[in-house]
This record gives sequence, C-alpha cells and structure tokens, in this order.
Amino acid sequence: MARGADVAQVQDELIDAFKWGDEDRARELVFQLGANPEEIRAALETLLEDSFGLARQAAAFGLGELGGESSARRLEQQLAIEEAGDDYDGEAVAEDIIHALGRIEHPKARDVLLGKLERMAAGKPERSEVYALAAALWRRRHPELVAALRRSLARLTLPAPHGLHGLLVLLEKSPEELHAWARDPSVPVDLKEEVLVVLEEDVPGNLISTLPAFIAGAGTLGEEAMRRDRKAAGYCDRLFSLLLMDRERFLATLPDETRMALRAVARSLIAAIFPSPALRAASILGEVGLPEDAPFLEAHRPDDMTFGKVFDDAAEKLRSLPQH
Repeated sequence: MARGADVAQVQDELIDAFKWGDEDRARELVFQLGANPEEIRAALETLLEDSFGLARQAAAFGLGELGGESSARRLEQQLAIEEAGDDYDGEAVAEDIIHALGRIEHPKARDVLLGKLERMAAGKPERSEVYALAAALWRRRHPELVAALRRSLARLTLPAPHGLHGLLVLLEKSPEELHAWARDPSVPVDLKEEVLVVLEEDVPGNLISTLPAFIAGAGTLGEEAMRRDRKAAGYCDRLFSLLLMDRERFLATLPDETRMALRAVARSLIAAIFPSPALRAASILGEVGLPEDAPFLEAHRPDDMTFGKVFDDAAEKLRSLPQH
C-alpha cells in the first residue's frame, strides 16, 4: 500500500489513468492509496480540494469505486461546491460526481441524485448534464423514482426528448411492454434512441430479450428513410453502439433471423450515408454479415486510412467465413 510520498505518486498515476479513460487501471490505483477505506478516502478527499479539475474528476471516480455512505456524503458536498462555483472545470467535475453517485449502492447516493433532479428541473441544465443524471438514476433505479421523475419532467424546459424521457420509459415498462413499444412504428425514433442512450449505462439481464425488438424497429425504417432523416440514421447508429458494447452478451446470442435483420439494417445505413463512414455499421456487418458482404464493404470504404481500416477489418473477417 502507498505510504507518505508514495501516495502522491499513486494520486498522479490515478489522474493520468482517468485522463486517458483507463478505468481498469484507475480502479486498481484507487485501492493502492491506503491500507484501509479511511486512508483511501482521505487521499481522494485531498484530490477533491485540488484546483486542477482533472484531479477532482479522478477523485470523484475514486470515491464512486470506494462506495459507502461517507463517500456519498462527501460527493454531495463537492457537488454543491462545483454547482456554486465559477470554476472553468466545474461542470465536468459535477458530471463525474453524478456518474460516481450512480455507482454507489448506499441509499444516500440515490437521495443525492434525486436532490439533483429537483434542482435541475428548476434551472436550465445542459443536455450533457441531463444525460449524466439519467444514466446515474438508471443505475440506482427504484420504483419510487417514477413520481419524482414525472414531476421534474413537467417543470423541465429542455426540448424533448432527452435522456430523462428515455429513463421514464425504462422505469415504467415491463420487458414485455418494452418489447412491443420498441417494435411500434408510431413511436418516434428519437425517443427510442433516448432509451438506448440510457440502456448503454446498464443492460440488465431481463432486458436483453428486448434487443431484437429494437432491431426489428430499425428494420422498418429502410434505406430511403435513413437517407432523408438524420433521426432514423442516428437511431440505428445508437443501436449499433449498444450492441457492440458487449458482443458476447448482445450479438452472439441473437437468433439467426434477427442476425439477418440486423445485417440488412447495417447495409442500409452504410448505403444511406455513403460517402460518410458508417463505422459502427461496418463493425456490425463484420459480426453478423455473410462472405458476400465483403465486396459491399470494400465498395463503400472511406478514403481515410483510420476509418478505412474498420471497413477492411470487417471485410477480412467476412472473407474468412466458410462459404455456404
């Protein structure tokens, strides 16, 4: 465990790991800050007092990993400080505090998030702030959230739909209801996309069975709709993003019929927005496509070397498949 001057070194490494998005490394470093939770929390609270915004963001992450009521209370205090201050980095730090509270199991964390929801409804929040809160509340979901969420949505002036609308759908609907809702062509695709945005935070086991319904809903759009309507294309891209988050859980278990439907959606999006690179669609096609899709990918390959590699890799994977 870190001692004395070593603590400062671990703190610096934690900030660096957080900066580069290496959460696994950052998580390891948090628990090298002390021999017990009290020592670790003290080292993290020191970072919370730093004038460097990234240090405070890393500290919030660490307290979220440490968990417990004490961490939730300290994050509540810091959230008030960030909201009241005029620090350039305050907004980013506040969002990371919200993310951290979403990972803390103690009921106090949910209480702090509900308080934030009330304050947000009375103000003029940024969309990024709304999405951070929606994701955190989804992790801390509980039936009691529905009433508070409805009250806040009635007061919030941010144009709809946004992440809190997606959260409300997920909280109110059973898996069976969500399955039917996702397939319903009368439901606006931008609202469906907001549901997917929230689901990216956490897909519980009982909702994996609804993913084919979202794919079926995308399949009703067609290439022409994606070409004309950025919302339709955005929904499909968001769906691909979710599916690619955990290929073993979300893609490998799809029935053959659904895989072919997903293949058709990926091809449609690639064709609809070409010559713009549909990177996630190309990756999806590499997972669920057939060998004959390789020439299609090559024909729609972007010129950019980095983007083009995504298409090349997907095409190579498909060419290695056995011919039927």
